[in-house]
Amino acid sequence: MDVCCLGILVADAFGSPIDEVPPPNSLRLFDHMELHIGGCAANAGIAMAKLGLQTSVVGKVGNDTFGHFVVETLKGHGIDPSGVAVDPKASTSFTFVIVGSDGQRRFLHTMGANATLCEEDINLEIVKQAKILHVAGTMVMPTFDGEQTAHILQKARAAGVTTCMDTVFNNRVADYLPIIGPCLPHLDMFLPSIEEAERVAGTSDPKEIVRRLHDKGVGIVAVKLGPKGSYVFGNGEEAYVPSYRVKCVDTSGAGDCWVAGFLLGRLKGWTLVESARFGNAVAAHCVQAFGCTAGVRDFAATRAFQVTAQTIA
Repeated sequence: MDVCCLGILVADAFGSPIDEVPPPNSLRLFDHMELHIGGCAANAGIAMAKLGLQTSVVGKVGNDTFGHFVVETLKGHGIDPSGVAVDPKASTSFTFVIVGSDGQRRFLHTMGANATLCEEDINLEIVKQAKILHVAGTMVMPTFDGEQTAHILQKARAAGVTTCMDTVFNNRVADYLPIIGPCLPHLDMFLPSIEEAERVAGTSDPKEIVRRLHDKGVGIVAVKLGPKGSYVFGNGEEAYVPSYRVKCVDTSGAGDCWVAGFLLGRLKGWTLVESARFGNAVAAHCVQAFGCTAGVRDFAATRAFQVTAQTIA
């Protein structure tokens, strides 16, 4: 197994076009409804599978229709879902995405089983089978975040598994360090977006962010800068890596897809910069299609894109 993705799993329902919420006891019609899988662990795992990596997903769903949908969708992408626990009481995490006629989106979300995921739910034997453990969704797994995550990272590392973490923005928490801090000494790689990295490191300067996180024990730090690209640090390398110039349709899942490309590069022994460039290429395909992973192409097509694509200066 190449990568075990451990983290949040979500069923996403998209309704469009919806420009207003009806008042009580009334009805509004809309034209289209789609059900997709979401959540950082699922997004990263599916993107990795599309790129040709062997992937497992560990997380938690409810014993309901949406939970069955999540598991079957993972299976359909060739992903091992045997580490997905089923909560007999909590519902599967669910997001209703309200898409307006102008393309703007609003979200209604219930944390569901992601909120009850705990250390006891994690099958360590599945984790130990992977070359990399990627924890995806820190900051929105309130039971598992912090000390429990640190314990799993420590155990994985002791078993020879390379450890990695990504985060999710949570505007209810001003200072992320008390939650993420216990995990940092057990991380080989930390791959946050700039919005989360600022709340961990206490600065908005990528150059300073990577140094502060490295000083707290992280081996490799890569900060995702959205449309600007990424900034990488570690193993004697440090560089800003610009993104590719493409037409953006939907940014959903772009960060998770970047992680998929970056970790593929690390598994192949590429430099940090080359890995980040490939991450940028995978993310560039992601944002050109509606949905978290629909735009992701296979390894060969993504490499071919890099030959001719232009980067943002």
